Amino acid sequence: MTTKRDYYEILGVQKNASLDEIKKAYRELALRYHPDRVPAEQKKAAEEKFKEMSESYAVLSDSQKRSLYDQ
Repeated sequence: MTTKRDYYEILGVQKNASLDEIKKAYRELALRYHPDRVPAEQKKAAEEKFKEMSESYAVLSDSQKRSLYDQ
């Protein structure tokens, strides 16, 4: 079993980042790694990265999920 990477690290934000900082970081990464915006040969890697970023954002943007994650 592989250990999951730190959600804060994935989005490139500090642990004390505000919701606005998390949103901004996610949007910038989403534009860069969206599978429809990369060359065909990079699509598979971009899909994996995008899923990882989306999962990170889903947890960190929800205050309840984020507090559970931080424990």
